Amino acid sequence: MRRGRPGVSPRGTAERTLVSVDSGMTATATGTAGTTSATSRTDSDQQADEHNGSRLWHITLCVSGPQVPLAEVRRGLEQLAHDHPFFLTSRYAVDHAEIRYWEEARDLHDAAAIALRLWGEHRSTAKLPPWETVGLEVIDRATYHQRIAEGYGPAPAAPVGVHPF
Repeated sequence: MRRGRPGVSPRGTAERTLVSVDSGMTATATGTAGTTSATSRTDSDQQADEHNGSRLWHITLCVSGPQVPLAEVRRGLEQLAHDHPFFLTSRYAVDHAEIRYWEEARDLHDAAAIALRLWGEHRSTAKLPPWETVGLEVIDRATYHQRIAEGYGPAPAAPVGVHPF
């Protein structure tokens, strides 16, 4: 499986291409200055995703290793955010980082496999530190939104981007 932009696959490839999809939430103005509310995708949209065989999974990937200067960690994570179309946010320190993003996959096993390969596949292109994956959480969209609604679980990625711990 390869990552890419929507469109025709390069000649001679039989792989699926993962492309950016919305998170299932759209912001709409409520009329009050500066406030928005989120509305869920329709049931027909969610049924269409399931019919196509793919679903959205919220991924939290934790990596850790030897200390690296903060500037290098930040630059690598910013490049990863540029390269990865699903990237939401990341937090980092000199010896560890946490990356949160949405992944489109057929099932939990595919989503976890893609997530576990993320750091290694982008290590050289994004010049990421030589760290190893030490934690992984994969949850479906419904569970993610249920956790948020009940007031526990990771807060929505309000400041999208790369931030220090």
